Amino acid sequence: QVQLVESGGGLVQAGESLRLSCAASGIVLSRHHVNWYRQAPGKERERVASTTSRGIIDYADAVRGRFTISRDIDSDTVSLQMNGLKLEDTAVYYCKLNTYPGDYWGQGTQVTVSS
Repeated sequence: QVQLVESGGGLVQAGESLRLSCAASGIVLSRHHVNWYRQAPGKERERVASTTSRGIIDYADAVRGRFTISRDIDSDTVSLQMNGLKLEDTAVYYCKLNTYPGDYWGQGTQVTVSS
């Protein structure tokens, strides 16, 4: 059974940094397209960043230049380095794995940015 687990969330002040990590059991992350999504209160879930198995990376406009998605092959994890955090980055952050025939989601980790 595939399970995704996010970690690294927390409470930080605006301008500070956090690093989220996504680990999997039952599947090898490095072989699949992995995304980070977030959902703020009262808003729809939105894609933040993604990386394909071939290393093609894409970011949402709102985070480009501040967030970095990366893979650690040794630990088979996917991280999201978030720098220059803003109040509007407050959300639950989710890891999503694209596979065939279906996708998998983690349970999410809360990121709260305070002023």
